[in-house]
Amino acid sequence: MSRMKKKHKILSLFIVLLLIMGASGFYLNQQLKPMSKESDIVLFLVNADDNLTTITKALEAEDIIKSADIAKFYGRFIAKPQFIAGNFQLDRSKSVGEIFTDLQNQDNIVKNDVTITLIPGSWAKDMAKTLSSKLLVSEDELLTLWSDETFIKEMISEYEFLTDDILNQNLRVYLEGYLAPNTYNFYVDATAQDVTRVLLNQTNKIFNEHRADFLASKYSIHEIFTLASITQYESGDFEHDQIIAGIWYNRLDLNMKLQSSVTVCYSLYEYTNWQECETNINIDSPFNTYLYSGIPIGPILNPGEGSIIATLKPKATDYLYFIADVYGDNTIYYAKTFEEHNANVNKYLRP
Repeated sequence: MSRMKKKHKILSLFIVLLLIMGASGFYLNQQLKPMSKESDIVLFLVNADDNLTTITKALEAEDIIKSADIAKFYGRFIAKPQFIAGNFQLDRSKSVGEIFTDLQNQDNIVKNDVTITLIPGSWAKDMAKTLSSKLLVSEDELLTLWSDETFIKEMISEYEFLTDDILNQNLRVYLEGYLAPNTYNFYVDATAQDVTRVLLNQTNKIFNEHRADFLASKYSIHEIFTLASITQYESGDFEHDQIIAGIWYNRLDLNMKLQSSVTVCYSLYEYTNWQECETNINIDSPFNTYLYSGIPIGPILNPGEGSIIATLKPKATDYLYFIADVYGDNTIYYAKTFEEHNANVNKYLRP
């Protein structure tokens, strides 16, 4: 063999070797990448006697990683993880390296139960986001269930405060307004149904404590919850809530539109600042009380107990108008006439 042919043969073998190594490296890299492009949280248990082999096999079996063998190779020769025992919430959208890191962090261990606070005045979609951030149930599961007609009908048959009024196709979320804000303890693996019943049970408790007031009102239970939601959005302070609730009744008695800008906020459903609610009063939505008379078709958020009680027991006044000093200390100013109201607007709402 000539020297030139020998050089060409060595070069060819070298190129083939590089290609093989490159292909292998590509394959290994692909196997270490996440299982999912989107976040998908699952609960994963590491026992005290688990090791790299048992853990990688379990991760593959639960579809958290692509290959136990490659993950094991990566762990033994590169990452060299020191796993700790406990329950972990792992995300299928993370790589093997990121998952190994999570399984070594004491702060990532989750308890069997978690405490979650749902703030009064939250929208259902925000509640779903908060709940899904600490539980295995997803936002979509919760929101889908909260508007699932079969499930809702079942809940209507169980809870007196739920009526057929909530089966309105124009509602954003059928259970909006009835998901009681509070601080709760949930099991991490609670289902969407479990979570929902806990919230509805709290609402039921509030309803039963004030059942006589609900039934004595000339307005329906659904209308009370709807007015309470608007009241909560406007204030959330009990003393002011009572006055504001009284203003709604005064306006309704005079066949005046409620003209609450917070109903515009819910009509928009996505907005950056409160000025957008003030400048879009002509948006065509059944929730918009500037456009439509009477009480909207349903609640615009989930009110706290204080706003519900205030709506059931409003303070009687001659007021028909109110504004909040949003450029100052948020003091609420009330007015009996449109002239007085305009004076307050010019004084407190001109930046």
